[in-house]
Amino acid sequence: MPSVTHFQYMANYNQRLNTQVYEAAEQLSNVELASDMGAFFKSILGTLNHILVGDLFWLNRFAAIESFTTLQALKNFPKPSKLNQILFEDFQQLKQTRIQLDSLIHEWLHTNATETDFQQNLTYKNSKGEVSTRDFCELLHHLFNHQTHHRGQVSVLLSQKGIDVGVTDFLIDIVDRSAST
Repeated sequence: MPSVTHFQYMANYNQRLNTQVYEAAEQLSNVELASDMGAFFKSILGTLNHILVGDLFWLNRFAAIESFTTLQALKNFPKPSKLNQILFEDFQQLKQTRIQLDSLIHEWLHTNATETDFQQNLTYKNSKGEVSTRDFCELLHHLFNHQTHHRGQVSVLLSQKGIDVGVTDFLIDIVDRSAST
């Protein structure tokens, strides 16, 4: 499968899972969402903010690739400065920003990215100012893997509160070719 197609699948999966997680989390009050549950980013709200922060860090780095014109819309999003930053204390503001960012990721990978884009290196500075040059395709894998990792943590925290986020497997996003023949 070409990389662009794989990442379009990942954008679809990301959008679906974030919708499920945020709908599940909406069953809790802001106080419950912000309560320290002993997670690495303390709370459900802290972990959801961290996922958004990580996405914004990476997407802003990706926006340096001139052909990614869709990512210029990132200028309308917050500019985090540290990985544990709480961008939004209010869950509804966080949710609306998540929806907008997921739409941007989806649009970028479905309309702006091409196969040749994934065959280059990206030079960037991390949050400590250290410069790295890495394979862009692998960095995009990291973006989606990072989201999945931390959504899994949120899923556990929600489960501890008696809330099921539903099916989280990527498998259901992969077209079943036997069903279409």
